[in-house]
Order: sequence, then structure tokens, then C-alpha cells
Amino acid sequence: MMKYIISFLLLFSLEKIHAQDTATWDLRKCVDYAITNNVSVLQADVQARLATLDKKLANWQSIPTLGFNTQAGYQFGRSIDPTSNQYTNNKIFFQSYSLQAGVTLFNFFSIRNNQLSSAKNEEAAKIGVEKARNDIALNVAASYLQTLLAVEQTNIAKVQIDQTRAQLDNTRKLVDAGSMPELNAAQLESQLATDSSNYITALGTADQNRIQLIAMLNLDESTPFKVATPDVDKIPIPALAELDPAYVYQLALGSQPLQQSDSIRILSGEFAVKSAKGAMYPTLSLYGQLGSNYGNNYYEQTGSIPFTDTVFTNHRDYYIVNNGNAPIYSKVRYFKQVGNINFSQGIGLQLNIPILNGRQLRTNYDRAKLNLENYRLQKRTDDLTLQQNVYTAYSNAVAALAKYNSTTKAVQTQQYAYDLATKRYEIGILSTIDYITIQTNLFTAKINQASAKYDYIFKMKVLEFYKGQGVQF
Repeated sequence: MMKYIISFLLLFSLEKIHAQDTATWDLRKCVDYAITNNVSVLQADVQARLATLDKKLANWQSIPTLGFNTQAGYQFGRSIDPTSNQYTNNKIFFQSYSLQAGVTLFNFFSIRNNQLSSAKNEEAAKIGVEKARNDIALNVAASYLQTLLAVEQTNIAKVQIDQTRAQLDNTRKLVDAGSMPELNAAQLESQLATDSSNYITALGTADQNRIQLIAMLNLDESTPFKVATPDVDKIPIPALAELDPAYVYQLALGSQPLQQSDSIRILSGEFAVKSAKGAMYPTLSLYGQLGSNYGNNYYEQTGSIPFTDTVFTNHRDYYIVNNGNAPIYSKVRYFKQVGNINFSQGIGLQLNIPILNGRQLRTNYDRAKLNLENYRLQKRTDDLTLQQNVYTAYSNAVAALAKYNSTTKAVQTQQYAYDLATKRYEIGILSTIDYITIQTNLFTAKINQASAKYDYIFKMKVLEFYKGQGVQF
């Protein structure tokens, strides 16, 4: 009965694995997809695009300003006629136009330094995208190796089951022949159940690691996904002598995006200080304007007619011709008012000298200096953290190599012991309990060796990463 239950569990597990075999992802595919779709990378890209907008806005500060406005309406009661500048009590319909332009001639390079600061901020933000890509590549590589480790441990557990089942079948034959007691077969059946449980646990761990990798890639959980299983023994691993921590640290200072970004932000802060300082000095600007207006009560003289005065005296009319003329007025047409009569122009220089402004400009200058100091302190902190990470990675790599060598030796020893134990068990001079113990020791040694191997590979790849070689497998 136990054999049927175990067979059912194994069949169910194999069907689950087969259902996930529809799409195979190698490390390069995982990294490329994560770089394109991971949320952290996408957020860094948005920040870079915002920095680009800020740079464009700063560049536009040196471009002349140009503005146009118009307004129209009615005036009632006593008001000033906009076309004649005279008081009137008539209702007036009016419309005005204005076009203004201006350009800063000199402001002690405040605008220019602000443009340079914004350009450096954009450069730092773009490097921030590279940092996010590097970080996600390293994290994906770690998760990928963990998944490969879980798969290999699953395979080891499967081999353990096959070995125990084969030994159980052989023991069952000997029991049926009367060469061994039933207890031996019962003990092996118990061990087969334990091995099957270990296999199911390994499958669960592999599935959990797969889910974590899918989440890191920002993939939908329903997406068919299976990691490719390359020959890890063929992954190129440099010698530790080539990865001296002092040497790697010096390379990392010049190659790591965070260190590059810190240096650029310091330059940005220096330009920001100069820009804030320039803003406290006078600004000289050139301005010009065009304007016109219209009023429906605006009249002009369009002609005149002579007139004759009549004088009555002695019951007779005498006509006296006056040499004067009577003026004739008519409303001025719209376009004549706007385009000719009321059209005005102006040009001039403006000097703006900040004297009292609520200490805003001085505060901006002091804030810029503090930001610069903070950038410098941040770089020192990041450099120290990088140094600590490099030396820690080297120490971890040395320890991982020693552990891998130790576990490899343990596997060789346990394999030799298992081979001897198998021969002794088959001729009946080794108890089943002792045989199972030796078999379990071999299984544990293989699991430990696999874990140490993948850990060593990753630790060495971390050192390569700090060296500036990226994630290479």
C-alpha cells in the first residue's frame, strides 16, 4: 500500500513539473526581461525622464519671453475712454491688444549655472537607471541560481528515491526467498517514504523559488515558466588571485554606477551653488512691447462744410458768408484704430536689484551649499559601503570555496562508504539500519555539496560584478 501512495505522489509531482515545461528561460532571457519590465527599473527610468524635463526647462530660461494678451468689454458710467484718455459718461465697447517680449542680458551667470546643474542632474539620473539595471541583474542572477540549486536538490532527492526503491525491490526478492527477514524490507519501505517526503519538500522549495523569480521579473504567475538548467560546471570562474579586494575596490570606484552618480551630483551641486549666488546680484533685462486698442465712441473729423450766417435787420434778411468751416465727424473704423491710430510701440532696459525679499535668495544660496555638503558626505558613505561590500564579498568567496572543497571531499568519502556498504548489505553482513544511515549520509553530503557549489559560484560572480564586468554566466 505504501508503494502505491508513493508512486501516486511522484506521478503527481512529475505532472506538475511537466505542466511548467512549456516555456524555458535561461539567465540572459531573465535578466533582459527584468531590465525591461521590473518596477524598480521602470521607476528609475521615470526619474531620468523627469530630470530631462528639468534640463529642458532650465535651457529655456535663456530664451526670450514672448506673450500676447487681449481683452474686450463694456464700460458704464463715468470712466476713461481708452482711445482718447478722456472722461466720459457714455457706454463704451472697447478692446485692447498687447504683445510683450523680454530677454535677460546678464544676471551673473545664474541661468547658465542652473542649466549646467540641471544637465548634471540628468546625467546622474540616467546613470541611476544603469544602477537599477545592474542591481536587478544581480538580484535576478541570485534568484536564478537559487532556483537552479533547488532543481538540482530535487534531482538528488529523485536519485535517492530510485536507489532506495531499487534496493527495496532487491531486498523484497531476498525476503521472499527466505534469505532476509521481513524487517529489512519494512525498514527500507520506511526509508522510501522518508525519501519521497524529502523529494516532495524539494519540489515545493523549487516551486517557491520559481515564484520568487517570476515576481522579480514582474511576470504574471499564470505565465508558463521553467528555468533552463545549464551545466554549472562549465560556468567560467576566475581565480581568487585575480580578484584581490584592494584591486577590485579601485576598479569599482570608477565603474560602479552609484559612485559615478555621486561624483556627478557633486558637480551638479557646485553649479547649483554658483547659480544661487548669481541670483542675489542685479539682473539686466531688455524688454519691448506693442499695443493697440479700439473704442466704439472714437470719432475723427472726416471733412467740413462752409456755413452762412443770416442777420435780420430793418425787416430784411442779410446773408453774411462766414469764412469758417463746420467740421464733420464720423466713427473711426475698427482696423484703422487698431492698426494705425492707436498702435503703440516701446523698448527699454530694466535693472532689477534685489534688496529685501524676505531672505529668500540668501536662504536658497545657503540651502544649495548644504545640499552640496550632503552630496559629498553621501559619496564618502557610499564609497565606504562599497569598500565594505567588496571585502565582505571576497571573504565570503574564500569561505565558500573552502566549503565547496570540503563538501566535495565529503561526497567522495561518503560515496566510497556507500559503495562498500552496498556490497556488505547485499551479502547480509550489514544491517538495514546501518545501510540506511550510510545512504542518508551520502544524500546529505550531495545536498550540501550542491548548496556549496552554487553559493561559491554566486560569491565569485559578485566579485566580478564589483570589478565592473556585470553579471556573466
